[in-house]
Amino acid sequence: MNARFSGQNVVVTGAGQGIGAATARRFATEGASVAVVDLDLDRAERTAEELNADPGVVSAGGSVRAWRCDVTDQAAVEDVFAGIIEVHGGLDVLVNNAGIARDNLLFKMELSDWQAVLTTNLTSAYLCARAAQAHMVAKRHGKIVNLSSRSALGNVGQANYAAAKAGIQGLTATLAMELGRFNINVNAVAPGYIATSMTAQTAQRVGSTPEEHQQAVAARTPLGRVGQPEEVASVIAFLASDDASYVSGQTVYINGGAR
Repeated sequence: MNARFSGQNVVVTGAGQGIGAATARRFATEGASVAVVDLDLDRAERTAEELNADPGVVSAGGSVRAWRCDVTDQAAVEDVFAGIIEVHGGLDVLVNNAGIARDNLLFKMELSDWQAVLTTNLTSAYLCARAAQAHMVAKRHGKIVNLSSRSALGNVGQANYAAAKAGIQGLTATLAMELGRFNINVNAVAPGYIATSMTAQTAQRVGSTPEEHQQAVAARTPLGRVGQPEEVASVIAFLASDDASYVSGQTVYINGGAR
């Protein structure tokens, strides 16, 4: 694979599993030094160990290191970004992927579930972007990619998640305006149904198995299937590469043509 990110330092939050882990793998197999950041250090370390043993990562000269961080805690975010920059030698790309789901219909949704999703899915992106931009502004270079969702357009049972992901799109557009003068590109991706543990939880919420739920979604998707984490990772890598040097402030939907 082309080593587009050789010599670059990448931070991926929520990278212990799912889309985050696939994204870390994609950057590492393209030569990057990747900081796998996750609330669960054991999970992050397992991902880092697996990727460092991957022949594709080794041959590309990539490397992966695990970091624990509660990305909803401002002090913790500032500390871990300072540590990453010191250990990795810099910061070129930030992928704000950390997120949770606490689905329920509005009249059943507790305030604690509303606040947890908004804080984890939206406030964390603000905190991490704020920590990263200080280094990127000083270098006059950087790429930030935020994870939104098709649910930003609205989804029954996801008032909290939809609000957070819509907020990500507004945050992305605004940061692109503010940081563009410093040669920092800010974009977002909005996945549709991707086969992850989070969508498996959604299936359980509606009384279905993950397999049945995926089949139902695939039947109404033009491409006739659900997406895979690696397909999201490839778009994230594109937006973080020089191939997308004049792309900023955009949200790219990755949903198999669904409307």
